[in-house]
Amino acid sequence: MSFKDAEIVDLNRGYLDNIWDDFTSERYAQFVKHFPSHTRDVLDIGCNAGRGGQIVKSMMPSAQIVGLDCVSERLQQLDPSVYRSTICGFADNIDSPSNSFDAIVAGEIIEHIPGVSVFPALCEMFRVLRLRGRLLLTSPNPHYLYNRLKGRSIFTEPAHISQHTCAGIRRKLEDAGFSNIRICGSGRVTRYLGQHFPIISAYGSYLAVADKW
Repeated sequence: MSFKDAEIVDLNRGYLDNIWDDFTSERYAQFVKHFPSHTRDVLDIGCNAGRGGQIVKSMMPSAQIVGLDCVSERLQQLDPSVYRSTICGFADNIDSPSNSFDAIVAGEIIEHIPGVSVFPALCEMFRVLRLRGRLLLTSPNPHYLYNRLKGRSIFTEPAHISQHTCAGIRRKLEDAGFSNIRICGSGRVTRYLGQHFPIISAYGSYLAVADKW
């Protein structure tokens, strides 16, 4: 299945996960805890209405955050005291110079990217990161045991148009040039198990951390 840009925007226009997901604040707090110590410039991919950026700014007041989203109405809602600037577009064509950011966060967004565009998007993230920069992305876990037992699929949500196993995203990150790749748990289960429980299928989402080095 192929998707046109307008179709992707329409699919995501009604998707309010970043606004209503009760784990958003915790997800972004988890991101910040993995930031390199030198982090100042941050790109928030799939920023939605900016609730995640507010968490980053509250934990790191000196952070200079740029929000990227394909839905222009969301960018208009962003708090200018939190977001330095915005980019309306897609992750596989980031309108920003190379070596612009110390950290990129992509919370529950890669599954909204068409499969054919996932690797180009990771390459773009690599391009706009500075040397020693870090990418942090989360995605629903296709191997989540609870969903398997219930017969549920990631694609139950119409805006989810690709899915990514931990092993698959690791390979793509390596091929895009990233190194020091780590996978740990994310999502609501971390409230009970933390992020380092050894059985990754216990988590509804996972966090991939990857460096440009």
